[in-house]
Amino acid sequence: MLEKEVTERHRPVMPEEVLALLAPERGGLIVDATLGMGGHTELILGSAPAVQVLGLDRDAESIRLAEERLARFGDRFKAVQSDYREIASVVAERGLESVDGILVDLGISSYQLDNPERGFSFRGGEAALDMRMDRSQGETAADLINRLAEGELADLIFEYGEERASRRIARRIIQEREVAPIGTTAQLAELVIRAVNQPGHWKIHPATKTFQALRIAVNQELDGLGDFVTAAVELLKPEGRLVIITFHSLEDRMIKQALRLEAGQCKCPPRQMLCVCGARRKIEILTRKALVPSEEEVKRNPRARSAKLRACRRLDG
Repeated sequence: MLEKEVTERHRPVMPEEVLALLAPERGGLIVDATLGMGGHTELILGSAPAVQVLGLDRDAESIRLAEERLARFGDRFKAVQSDYREIASVVAERGLESVDGILVDLGISSYQLDNPERGFSFRGGEAALDMRMDRSQGETAADLINRLAEGELADLIFEYGEERASRRIARRIIQEREVAPIGTTAQLAELVIRAVNQPGHWKIHPATKTFQALRIAVNQELDGLGDFVTAAVELLKPEGRLVIITFHSLEDRMIKQALRLEAGQCKCPPRQMLCVCGARRKIEILTRKALVPSEEEVKRNPRARSAKLRACRRLDG
């Protein structure tokens, strides 16, 4: 696929809602902490001539494509290869103490999903079972499923994939790898089908939740989410905005709880005399309930169907 086609196929999720809540017309510097293909950043830069964007991403290939896509914005856009959870360090390294907005989209990009070399999807045929967002380090999904014990695999698939057949799938993985290591997306997808005994056609492929669970584990996607929210709030200037898009119920729950804490909503037991949870009112939550994509957007972009958006505004002082 040509690189122009790759970027044109990428559709940023909930674009109107992101712009409305991020309010880039205020100007200043916004950090797109999960740059991906640069779709959201393109909208931000195009909507407000006074704003600049610093993009972070773990994936060097995505950064390269985003830089090509956003070249017309000149020095209004800069990119750094880094995990979004390192945002405080990245901002400090640039000599800054605060920013005007932060956007985080915790989904996986279309480029990563559709690129068979990355091993994120079972739809690309026979491909190496990789799933790393940063291919320069860490275990692959193949390393993980060929190393973990049966109980550990079952727990991982159940917790991160919310897969009720996790024990049957784990048992089948162990049986298969005793014959030969499991190394490809097609191998894993086929053994999941056999484990859950679902031949034929499906609305949702039987291996979807297992692949999701492995991707989350490989990239440690749930680690440090609460700490990230704390760090992001500390980086915001008064009136600065934080917008977070999640695609998994566990992610959304963690983000909701972290935002409530930053909004001063104590989570200590009601009868406890002193608050020890650290709740301090630093933000106003702008989304009483998580926003979800419209039916029209889901029709245009089915991958947006599980997205949830939450946002807050930094208070003075």
